[in-house]
Amino acid sequence: MALPKVNTPTYELVVPSTDEKVKFRPFLVKEEKILLIAMEAQEQSGILNAVKDIVKSCTFDKFDVNRAPIFDIEYIFLNIRAKSVGEVSTVNLRCPDDNETFVQTEIDLTTVNVQITEGHTNKIELTDEMGMILQYPTLDSFTDSTTVINASNMLDVIASCVSQIYDKKGEDVYDAKDSTKQEIVDFLESLNSKQFLEIQKFFDTMPKLTHTVNIENPETKVKSDITLTGLNDFFV
Repeated sequence: MALPKVNTPTYELVVPSTDEKVKFRPFLVKEEKILLIAMEAQEQSGILNAVKDIVKSCTFDKFDVNRAPIFDIEYIFLNIRAKSVGEVSTVNLRCPDDNETFVQTEIDLTTVNVQITEGHTNKIELTDEMGMILQYPTLDSFTDSTTVINASNMLDVIASCVSQIYDKKGEDVYDAKDSTKQEIVDFLESLNSKQFLEIQKFFDTMPKLTHTVNIENPETKVKSDITLTGLNDFFV
């Protein structure tokens, strides 16, 4: 006689980048086990792959994790985790006034949202005649085990986010898909510092999973605001 199956509840959320609704379910024990193994191994690439696979499975393969911005994946995973394990996450935060005392703080995951900086735009004006359109980085934008843009991966990540380069004077539009990655990198390297800073501003101001909490140092009684950014900060 076959064992009965446990009914899994279904929930719905709005995807931050598109405002589209997507249904999801809590992750199962077998999926949580994969995530825990990756976390115990402390391998960032393994954790990212586990998160990606869980989001894909728990959205019934209806959400494209390969093309989605990182902040969408982080937001959806946070909601999946809230419905799977609990809506409250306890984190250890370092007090900034002495930089050594830690305080345990409870975070209500249902109150965490993706924040958009005012004035943020994906249209970069390089000169009066030329500009470019950028798209948000995905997990596949990073070839190493981190989702942080640093000196070693900066050009590769930015190149993967270029959608179009346009020439207003000649009314020409160059789609990135029609160029090699090296050609795009060469183009980026030909920019001056001011132009490149405009591109960096896009990444500095792009939507982020962000939440601010107020903590009090038990030793000094000093209160401080701590801003949590990105998935890792909510489970430290």
